Amino acid sequence: MKNRRQFLSYSAATAAAFGLSSKLSFAAEASKVASPFKISLAEWSLHRTLRDQSKGLTNLDFPRIAKEEFGIEAVEYVNQFFMDKANDEKYLGELKQRCEDLDVKSLIIMCDGEGALGDPNEEKREQAVKNHHKWVEAAKFLGCHSIRVNAQSWGSFEEQQKLAADGLRKLSEFAKPHGLNVIVENHGGLSSNGAWLAGTIAKTEMDNCGTLPDFGNFRIGNGEEYDRYKGVEELMPYAKAVSAKTHDFDEEGNETHTDFFKMMGIVLKHGYHGYVGIEYEGGKVSEYDGIKKTKALLERVAERIVQG
Repeated sequence: MKNRRQFLSYSAATAAAFGLSSKLSFAAEASKVASPFKISLAEWSLHRTLRDQSKGLTNLDFPRIAKEEFGIEAVEYVNQFFMDKANDEKYLGELKQRCEDLDVKSLIIMCDGEGALGDPNEEKREQAVKNHHKWVEAAKFLGCHSIRVNAQSWGSFEEQQKLAADGLRKLSEFAKPHGLNVIVENHGGLSSNGAWLAGTIAKTEMDNCGTLPDFGNFRIGNGEEYDRYKGVEELMPYAKAVSAKTHDFDEEGNETHTDFFKMMGIVLKHGYHGYVGIEYEGGKVSEYDGIKKTKALLERVAERIVQG
């Protein structure tokens, strides 16, 4: 009888422990599901660190830094940090292997310096499109979903829209069989006019051509600033990624230029629940601290949304 009582007591305790474990496991899984968005890290956040040769860090170290220093498991590359490696299979293979070893996802390659996709000169525009082909292929190899490009052009509002749409359409046609998106960031000039960029994307008539709304890049030029909240509102219907730009923080950890609670409300209102990329560009705190502050702010926004 004594052994039987001990057995029953042990069984009850085991069942209770299992029940608690199951509840905790379920709560953890529910928490993951309930998260309104995911956080990634844009490599530009570390541009000064990577350019400081005394630190001995390169693009190959970026996935490890993201994971070990910040607990971030998804990265967005900048082609400037491996400009001559787009066709280097050995290099890309090592970068991919490092990501796999760390369980870090590659999301985007942000491409600059490959020519204007909206160049008024047709030959130069065609060449700019071709210059981006290698980055589409590199992004495909790394497992990214998109390359980020610029919609630089010259001329009137309508002329630039027509020219940029032509270049973007041709590049998107090349990217489509690769399963890649071509996304455009508001990045100065008319691309920082939300209505212009949204209209340009619509003119491509390509479902793999979209936007990457950046919270802070709304300087059109000549001191003119486009309303950032209006701009993100206009770009979100085409968004395939989002860039959480930060510069400065107040004592409470809020970004002083952008109301993140308001901005993320706009993002989520459009049904976007993908990755939001941290892109710290400030100079008052170190890049590492700026990234940590941005992540903490995004986590605070997510927590308030979940709590209602």
